[in-house]
Amino acid sequence: METPEPPVPPGAGRGDTGSGGPQRCPFRRQGASSGIPQEGGESSLHQLLEAFVSAGRVDHVAMVMGLHPQYLSSFWKTQYLLLRMDGPLPYHKRHYIAIMAAARHRCSYLVGLHMREFLQVGGSPAWLQGLHCAPQKLRNLNEINKLLAHRPWLVTKEHIEALLRPGQDSWSLAELVQALVLLTHYHSLASFVFGCGIGPEGEQDLGSSCWPPSPHSNRSPASGDSMGGSGGTDAMQEVEVLMERMKLLQENQLEEEGVTQEEMATRFELEKTESLLVPSSDILDPSLQSNIRCFLEDPEFGYKDFTRRGEQAPPTFRAQDYTWEDHGYSLINRLYPDVGQLLDEKFQVVYNLTYNTIAMHCGVDTSVLRRAIWNYVHCVFGIRYDDYDYGEVNQLLERNLKVYIKTVACYPERTTKQIYAQFWRHFKHSEKVHINLLLLEARMQAALLYALRAVTRYMT
Repeated sequence: METPEPPVPPGAGRGDTGSGGPQRCPFRRQGASSGIPQEGGESSLHQLLEAFVSAGRVDHVAMVMGLHPQYLSSFWKTQYLLLRMDGPLPYHKRHYIAIMAAARHRCSYLVGLHMREFLQVGGSPAWLQGLHCAPQKLRNLNEINKLLAHRPWLVTKEHIEALLRPGQDSWSLAELVQALVLLTHYHSLASFVFGCGIGPEGEQDLGSSCWPPSPHSNRSPASGDSMGGSGGTDAMQEVEVLMERMKLLQENQLEEEGVTQEEMATRFELEKTESLLVPSSDILDPSLQSNIRCFLEDPEFGYKDFTRRGEQAPPTFRAQDYTWEDHGYSLINRLYPDVGQLLDEKFQVVYNLTYNTIAMHCGVDTSVLRRAIWNYVHCVFGIRYDDYDYGEVNQLLERNLKVYIKTVACYPERTTKQIYAQFWRHFKHSEKVHINLLLLEARMQAALLYALRAVTRYMT
């Protein structure tokens, strides 16, 4: 089956080194230029034109990601390889796996998109009647799909072994690795869709198809609060407090103030425990659409806190024991050539992406803030970095932001316009989209590490 050449938007392959500062990057670094991307503007327009020429339309995901064109370029190349380039799985099965993954989070936007794509590449309409009509080989993915979407720490080598067991419906290792990447990709993309409030392409006006900017984000600091009260003042104060805390943390790092390993471990456990304060609900939405429900088995299964009161928690995943850099990257590249390189680039781009701005401030080193967000996402999935002080998370991420991060990362289908509006009220819309890109990639890497660790244990 022939596929067109993938679009290569302007700037593809260029990396932004970010603003530097002392930090540990949780994946490979392979060198990057010092160019600083510019928000929106001409580069973003070129990206969207490339998409339109290539696909005949620009979907809302691309339009929102287009606020950060350097990331959009990396995301596009990865998704194009996963769906349209040579690989172990036939094209229609790739789209069906995307449907299965998106359905776990009730993401009708992505389910509908890939139902159409599935039919366009020759998939059988009968399969779209529900998971029960799909081949048994695809149905066998249900368990690992469910775990990776909601509780990836439960994935074991036995799950991998069951899928690879010889028989009529067995998976090859290469096929399974592609399926695992697709599942984690679409679970995380569902987080982005819900986190940004992205709606269907029924209208050309993007403003009606994602969350609007926060009430104070487009106002100058001197404009006051036209809604009355102190809302604008409080929002400005949040920015100044965050700026001061970032500055103090960076000064402390430069002074190399030591914290013992015991204290680091204690602070990680405290952060995990405090994440319980973020409310969750195990109630299944009774209005779940039939075109979603038919692709779900065990629909009540969802995220549960890694650390739950009165329960024995699973062992913490120590990031140093199984890293993306030393283990995950090489395993994927061996079994699914090229995708490891593109995933690595995508992780790097978003982790290092910076415009050196915070709300109305310019020339700001945001490295400690980006790292705190990334590590907090990994924390709620039970992953700990021994060399990171989790006290920084509490200092930099206020409660409303933590509620938003945990909701979008763990049960994105419960994201509301209200919790989007409540955090970072004086920040630009593009800055909130940047948060969602960090959540997307941090979540994907966390689930992928659990999956690949299970594959490695199976192979050894």
